[in-house]
Amino acid sequence: MAYLFTSESVSEGHPDKVADQISDALLDNFLAFDPESKVACETLVTTGQVVLAGEVKSNTYLDVQQIARDVINKIGYTKGAYQFSGDSCGVISLIHEQSQDINQGVDRETKEEQGAGDQGMMFGYASKETANYMPLALDISHKILIELAKLRREGNEIPYLRPDSKSQVTIEYSDDNVPQRIVAIVVSTQHDDFDKDDNVMLSKIKKDIVSILIPRVIAQFPEYIQKLFNDDIVYHINPTGKFVIGGPHGDTGLTGRKIIVDTYGGKGAHGGGAFSGKDPSKVDRSAAYASRHIAKNLVAAGVAKEVLVQVSYAIGVVEPTSIFVDTYGTSNLALTDGEIAEKVGEIFDMRPAAIESRLKLRNPIYQETAAYGHMGKEPVTVTKVFNSPYSGNVEREVELFTWEKLDYVEAVKEAFNI
Repeated sequence: MAYLFTSESVSEGHPDKVADQISDALLDNFLAFDPESKVACETLVTTGQVVLAGEVKSNTYLDVQQIARDVINKIGYTKGAYQFSGDSCGVISLIHEQSQDINQGVDRETKEEQGAGDQGMMFGYASKETANYMPLALDISHKILIELAKLRREGNEIPYLRPDSKSQVTIEYSDDNVPQRIVAIVVSTQHDDFDKDDNVMLSKIKKDIVSILIPRVIAQFPEYIQKLFNDDIVYHINPTGKFVIGGPHGDTGLTGRKIIVDTYGGKGAHGGGAFSGKDPSKVDRSAAYASRHIAKNLVAAGVAKEVLVQVSYAIGVVEPTSIFVDTYGTSNLALTDGEIAEKVGEIFDMRPAAIESRLKLRNPIYQETAAYGHMGKEPVTVTKVFNSPYSGNVEREVELFTWEKLDYVEAVKEAFNI
């Protein structure tokens, strides 16, 4: 029997994502001036206020208030009408030094023997469903909001858009797990109060989303995915009515509350640990990236059509406590999933320091991850400039999304005789 599967995404202007982006901007600045910084930054945003909290061990000092304001302005919260603006909001910093009790379990005499920064389990997932090995419903949800943000910044075709928005996509699958059609699309977008008649305003918004936004999204996909868009799609556009009050004024935002949006949209699994604001000694982040790297390279190498990888750690312990692989019955090998997992442990060094080195994680690469998903993006090398009133300017050339590289495909093929 056919079944339905749904994933959602949220925009860079969503309150929780505003918090994530501030936390990762702080992390990037600490790493830019001191790559060995240990950082765990949490952010709360609400009407006219930002609260920064967390633990940091670093040799640098930052103007954290200005960094937060710059992020808020870049997102687009620049007007008094939003009740939240980078230039006028209050910013309170409660950041303090990292506990020595935690630090002693991480730092060792040699970098290679670095212990895990926390206990827990992390998951990575990959599927041949899309070109970027991501679940299709999530991929479409992300692209809807990325394109909506482009339209907002262009300001021509849909001039009334505000930064806060959410999307959701429901897809019908066949019994053999092949996408058949898109059943429903939900888009809720914050907007100006541009008409006295709410019905006229909502009708205009729905027409623009369906006739302007959706065609721009469809054009980004290959033909086999374009065919899934059909005339029978049910569109729910701002289904609760007008959405003028939004962003941190409409809903308090916190770092780490959108972990499913950040990963696989409900496909696979999630260990529960958030990413943003954490330096790579925190395996919640680094091991989740490493697990995605493994899963993607396994699928690309032809081990299976779909792969879930789990790794687990004990705080302060160097080696992972377990590595688990689930191929969902799609394996192309005459091996059990347990045997595949054993070989994965031989191919990929999953000690925390090895992960940091392999994926180049001690670099200021994290603000770009903090909206529209940490997985599925194109690896790219960029030059970033960081300014500090205390340390001057630093220019860094860095690789973004290294965990998305297919650089272990040949090693996997060789190990599995593919």
